[in-house]
Amino acid sequence: MIISGTHGKRKFRLCIGRMRHVCQFAITAHSMPFEDVRRLCEQDHTVDFSTYVSLLQCCIQKKALPEGKLIHAHINVRGGFTSQTLVLRNTLINMYAKCGNLVDARRVFDEMPQRDACSWTLVISSYSRHGLAQKALTLFHQMRDTGIKPNQFTFSSVLTACSKLAELELGMEIHDEICRTGFDTHVFVQSTLVNMYAKCGCIEKARNVFDKMHQRDVVSWTTMVAGYAHNGKVDEALKLFREMPGRNTASWSAMISGYVQNGCTVEALKLFQQMQMEGTVPESKTLACVLSACAELGTLEQGRQTHEELIRRGYQSDLSVANALVDMYSKCGNIESARNAFEQISEQDVISWTSMIAGYSQNGLGEDALKLFQKMQQSGVRPNSETFASIFPACTDLWDLERGMDLHGKIIKSGFESDVFVESAIVYMYAKCGRIQKARYVFDKMHQRDVVSWSVMIAGYAQNGQGEEALRIFQEMQPSCVKPNSNTFATVLSACANLAVLEHGMEIHEKIITCGLQFNLLATNALIDMYAKCSRLTWACHLFGRMQQRDVVSWTAIIAGHAQNGLAFEALKIFQEMQLAGIKPNAKTFAGVLPAYANLAALEQGKEIHQAIIKRGLHSHVFVANALIDMYAKCGSIGKAHDLFDSLPQRNVVSWTTMIAGYAMHGYGKEALKLFEEMKHSGMAPSHITLLCVLSACRHAGLVDEGRRYFNCMNECYNIKPSLEHYNCMVDLLGRAGYFEEAQDFINKMPIKPDVNVWRCLLSACRIHNNVELGERVAEYLFELEPKNAAHYTLLSNIYAAAGRWGDIEKVRKMMKDRSVIKTPGCSWIEVNKKVNVFLTGDQSHPQIDKICIELEKLSMEIKAAGYVPDTRNVMNDVEEEQKEQILCHHSEKLAIAFGLLNTSVGTTIRVIKNLRVCGDCHAATKFISKIVAREIVVRDVSRFHHFKHGECSCGDYW
Repeated sequence: MIISGTHGKRKFRLCIGRMRHVCQFAITAHSMPFEDVRRLCEQDHTVDFSTYVSLLQCCIQKKALPEGKLIHAHINVRGGFTSQTLVLRNTLINMYAKCGNLVDARRVFDEMPQRDACSWTLVISSYSRHGLAQKALTLFHQMRDTGIKPNQFTFSSVLTACSKLAELELGMEIHDEICRTGFDTHVFVQSTLVNMYAKCGCIEKARNVFDKMHQRDVVSWTTMVAGYAHNGKVDEALKLFREMPGRNTASWSAMISGYVQNGCTVEALKLFQQMQMEGTVPESKTLACVLSACAELGTLEQGRQTHEELIRRGYQSDLSVANALVDMYSKCGNIESARNAFEQISEQDVISWTSMIAGYSQNGLGEDALKLFQKMQQSGVRPNSETFASIFPACTDLWDLERGMDLHGKIIKSGFESDVFVESAIVYMYAKCGRIQKARYVFDKMHQRDVVSWSVMIAGYAQNGQGEEALRIFQEMQPSCVKPNSNTFATVLSACANLAVLEHGMEIHEKIITCGLQFNLLATNALIDMYAKCSRLTWACHLFGRMQQRDVVSWTAIIAGHAQNGLAFEALKIFQEMQLAGIKPNAKTFAGVLPAYANLAALEQGKEIHQAIIKRGLHSHVFVANALIDMYAKCGSIGKAHDLFDSLPQRNVVSWTTMIAGYAMHGYGKEALKLFEEMKHSGMAPSHITLLCVLSACRHAGLVDEGRRYFNCMNECYNIKPSLEHYNCMVDLLGRAGYFEEAQDFINKMPIKPDVNVWRCLLSACRIHNNVELGERVAEYLFELEPKNAAHYTLLSNIYAAAGRWGDIEKVRKMMKDRSVIKTPGCSWIEVNKKVNVFLTGDQSHPQIDKICIELEKLSMEIKAAGYVPDTRNVMNDVEEEQKEQILCHHSEKLAIAFGLLNTSVGTTIRVIKNLRVCGDCHAATKFISKIVAREIVVRDVSRFHHFKHGECSCGDYW
């Protein structure tokens, strides 16, 4: 808007008058262009020095930058810089600095013909306040070079800068200078010294300064309390807090904040309740800390209550509180409320945008995060290091390496490439996207590494299946000055868990105790996970049982531990206990408990959990969707799994891999390979697990040529070195197809020593093709490697039984008896009316066993009439044929099928799970049963699915 003539002069005078008397401005929406100001200043209008200063002070108070610029322009035009120029220029510097315009503050400073200590201090303090600590220190050194002596305010600002950069040496040097110049008697200078030493990790020196203070105010006490908390000494902080006279709101806030910083979120909320009971009114900062505690605990209801309180107290317009609200709702999984809180912020700053971007990333909405990041840039808000660090997880969740690399380039252009926080995020992104070598390159180039850098590098190796390298990096970390924290221990324990190296895990447990972190929630949760994955579930339960505080992660870890160890019923029981304890499951809890439903093939109960997930708005999490796809696939509903996969708005490598694995276990090899090709065309890079599933699909479908091709190009095309699991798959593929010479040659040429599983695959192939000679040799080798494993003896017995060598079967039985080897009994289960019914081979304990036996006799007669002939070769007892048929008739899967037919309506699909491989006779019988009863029967055995329909099986008799 151009202001000119009489109207312009009147408006300007009105502005000056109102600012002088009531500090309310007529010009509030727009700044005057400089040309208009000059035009006005040509008129005869004088303002004295004291008025200029008063007006600028009013601008400082009101943060009125446009009006401050207007006054500055008028001073320049009217020649306001006279003999009292120094004071006026200093006031201008202060105005620009307090209004956040450091560029103009520095410009006024640079144009000053003379400067005093106040001039230097104002700019130094503004740099220090706005996070430009290095610039503050550089300017301080320049000040010293000019010969101007710093005052107590200068020292206080410089010490603050030292604390932010952890410049202990310079801080100690300034401390000496303060003592020499006599400024050490100022309480606020001493408080700043306490803060500097505490932030630099010298808590003893901080306490020494505190103890020597002749006079302490509430700021001194609060600074010391915060110092203890900053250094992880929460108990000392609380003790000093209790001793503190005249605690105010800031003191309570410092202690609550200290608890939150140290992960003691439950204690933080308890202290807040105590604060309220004592009648202390919380400030906005206090409520922001409480919201942070709610965010970390995932206590959405308490977060909502805090939201209501801050509205009552009128704090909703406070930017720090508004940002904390966005963060709280995001971390509690309520992304809609987070978005509402974000949109209600009138002037969103970089923290607002960053919190919302991080919220989308944390909730699996990577695409939304990237879109918001783009919108942020369009709005003119410059991203900071935390923004970049928050956006990278979006790329990792989407496995979008291209956009991740593009962000890396923007970071270099923005000058954040040397920021350790950002570099750590870059390392994490490359590692998570499978480019572990690139991640290591960035890590090795880092000039400075903090505990986060080491932790993400360790996590990167652990997540990429390179646990040994993760442990090696942890060993390299030990001699460095960086001490591992709970996050570091959690990541290295993850590596131990994935490798199932119990001994290393126990060593880490000892280090955790040595570091005093044995009661740390994050460390304990990681230990529970490690012990569970190392098959020491009893130890995991012991740790869980003695925990004084449990969060949703603790419950999730123990639930997942039981599910992973095959104790699905126990996992579901603990899941119920968790909900009765008032802990609401989060996305990871659902992802952890879904495998239990999958293992039991409890499809109906799984569907109920799916509805609960949708009701809580957690279905948008890609890892939850992946767990649902896996659950439906393992429950035999491959069509539902496919529909869910198709509906995913975002897919990561796990999504593709899970669906490929689903097709593989159902015997749909061609569909699996087609999906793999689609995955490649989409730009998604496969992981080592993806390729394992591809080979598994080839194995189950007998696609030998395709399997050879994919295996041979693993290293060349995908930069993935085959692991033992990949070699196992290839041996199984070749063996099942009857290529015994090629399989043996393949084993002999393996660059790594074959494990038990490799030889077991070959023995299983010998059973399929009745290769007695090779089977005997392989079995003997397996007996040496695992003399207590009943599966090896059973496979050899099956080979002998098919060959009619009953004497050799007796020898195997005697061998098992002499070695105290116990055979795993056949067990099948079926879900009917949301209840899982379990059957053992020859079971007579079920309440409906009489009806089941009658049904089986009836079915036996009907399928025999249809052409079924019992395959008694699978009976390893040298008894009469009739007895053999009776034994076959009571195999566990047949009992389960009969029960299902009796207790479900006509046309309903029967879904049965078996703990062992389906025998040839049961396979043949079930084909006939499916035709006789006109039902689809889905049987999942230990290795794959069989869909029986119209007298045919989906495996094509190749299993």
